Amino acid sequence: MSRGTASSMTRVERFTRSIPAMVEAARPSFSFEFFPPKDDAAETQLWEAIRRLEKLSPSFVSVTYGAGGGTRDRTVRMTQRILEGTTLTPMAHLTCVGSSVAELRSVVGHYAAVGIRNILALRGDPQGGLDQPWSAHPEGLDHADALVALIKRLGDFTVGVAAFPDGHPESTDLGEDAATLIRKERAGAQFAITQMVFDVDNYLRLRDEVARRGSRLPIVPAIMPITNARQVLRMAELAGQPMPSAVTDRLARHGDDAAGVRAEGLAIATESSQRLLDEGAPGIHFITMNRSSATLEVFANLGVRQTA
Repeated sequence: MSRGTASSMTRVERFTRSIPAMVEAARPSFSFEFFPPKDDAAETQLWEAIRRLEKLSPSFVSVTYGAGGGTRDRTVRMTQRILEGTTLTPMAHLTCVGSSVAELRSVVGHYAAVGIRNILALRGDPQGGLDQPWSAHPEGLDHADALVALIKRLGDFTVGVAAFPDGHPESTDLGEDAATLIRKERAGAQFAITQMVFDVDNYLRLRDEVARRGSRLPIVPAIMPITNARQVLRMAELAGQPMPSAVTDRLARHGDDAAGVRAEGLAIATESSQRLLDEGAPGIHFITMNRSSATLEVFANLGVRQTA
């Protein structure tokens, strides 16, 4: 991909764009999440999706960090490539998993060197899976708020964090989740992006509880258009988020009819997105699974293409 795709002025502007400022200005904002590809075929598919979604001029795009930090180097390379070869503003995920403070400082330093100023700071899941206890690197960090504070000390970064509308796997109640999110805000976080939202009421409860405690942190809900029920159910289980029966019952009506499941999944995503926007959510962050068609269809259903 040519570095000349975006003009020099556009690239300079993107170096300093603040995601929370864009989220506030767009109202609603729209953004997309990708993950680093594992092979050449997957990379081709990813860049086809990026080019199609780029035409929608999203506020930003994010690049995930693999489980256990396993795709760290690919996350760094992909985020840099998006910055240098597209008109998009990228945000890189960063987790504490398996990394010493020195290693985290090195990654953040590389981001700064290539002009990436937006980072999503996450503690990350236990390396052995959610059924295993969390264990920090002996020379690392134990909580996301500590990672936020580290990043803010290292430079002029915009830092986002995760929010858990259905409850963090290790939390006991809504109050604990709200308090944790506010600790991250006090450490320097400027916005939050949720885990996949399948129950809009849970998002609204968390948002309202955080606001009731005096926070003004923008909380952007993440939506994943369902095109494969088994895949999404598995992802929800891995994330410690059981999918609500209101969703599974609708999908189950279609049995093994793949086209019917896909159509129902897009209808659910459209309905959830519309309600979230109607209830005042600052935007929608689409989990694309490195494909563009489903997200484009939901955009068309919402009638927001011209807004983006």
